[in-house]
Amino acid sequence: MTLRLVVFDVDGTLVDSQQQILAAMIQAFEGIGLVPPKPAAMRAIIGLSLPVAMAQLAPEAGARDHDRLAEGYRQAFVAQRAAGGAEADAPLYPGALAALRALAARDDTLLGVATGKSRRGLEHLLDCHDLRPFFITSQVADDHPSKPHPSMLWQAMAETGVDAAQAVMLGDTGFDMEMARAAGVTPLGVGWGYHAPARLRDHGAVEVLADFAELPTALETIWRQG
Repeated sequence: MTLRLVVFDVDGTLVDSQQQILAAMIQAFEGIGLVPPKPAAMRAIIGLSLPVAMAQLAPEAGARDHDRLAEGYRQAFVAQRAAGGAEADAPLYPGALAALRALAARDDTLLGVATGKSRRGLEHLLDCHDLRPFFITSQVADDHPSKPHPSMLWQAMAETGVDAAQAVMLGDTGFDMEMARAAGVTPLGVGWGYHAPARLRDHGAVEVLADFAELPTALETIWRQG
């Protein structure tokens, strides 16, 4: 039996967390006296690790302010979790849970996560939605260079023993697609997240799904062609 691996991005792919992210970002900028970026600019960097994201959002600021912004963002997120609103503020996308259940039931398919979140943030979200049992490997910003560096996918494949030819990266941003290409993994885009479908295709997506119901057919096509 040939083992396959499907690696999921989190924000914008499994959960719609933009309200949490934008709120924390605004607090971080206002906390050090800077004008927050426009919402479209903040959505565009979702998926990047915090230092890289802050450098892109505030290129005129220095490294010290980038560090202060990242720390302010972390503190804002911790406050959100303490308030207990994480699950409601970051709901699963329609069909996400059913898709995970169907894939996890297959003997030939392993599931993983590759996210710009911290380990603490990812585990909190997985616990909120009871998703932890689905994933055999989880790669986070704490342990790797920011996307689109392929380190997360290299480690996911090393941990599962799955070759790149049998691995698929499912994500909503060009960063996910570029990361997959760099790792030799098939990039599969989703059209309900934070980057437009055209951008996903421009960055290498072999297909962009309109909803989770299309995932089984897309995976079978990818693996049949591979």
